[in-house]
Amino acid sequence: MTIKIFVTGGTFDKEYNELNGALFFKETHLHEMLKLGRCRLEFDITTLMMIDSLDMSDSDRKIILENCIRAIEDKIVITHGTDTMVETAGVIAGSVRDKTIVLTGAMIPYKFGSSDGLFNLGSALAFVQTLPNGIYIAMNGKYFNWDNVRKNKKTGVFEEGGYIW
Repeated sequence: MTIKIFVTGGTFDKEYNELNGALFFKETHLHEMLKLGRCRLEFDITTLMMIDSLDMSDSDRKIILENCIRAIEDKIVITHGTDTMVETAGVIAGSVRDKTIVLTGAMIPYKFGSSDGLFNLGSALAFVQTLPNGIYIAMNGKYFNWDNVRKNKKTGVFEEGGYIW
């Protein structure tokens, strides 16, 4: 079984400019993260975009959806910014029924060294192999159905509850 991984950017892949303090995108860290995690799964990584999810447009979500539909794999992990992850999951859920798709992200950039990204990625890879077909969010060691999760911006964790559009 090959797991398809789509990269869309988000905090997972942000870099830090030490001179001006800005966060920016260069290239995905997924290959390095999977190697560091000693991942022995078969996977195929495709970078669709490298953007902050707050900058994601409807046309960006359409690109993600079209790639999920076209993927021959029925197990898909999507790395995504946490602010609009649930919105993208909803777009996918409206059209995809025959695959297991897990979106995950990070609250702290991987390059900061104290990121939750490696743990969230590992969790997403485990969940995508074991959950039935559907669209899920994997954060903080838990999985959530896409339509029963929200990001709690006060605590910095994902929790059950309806998404606030």
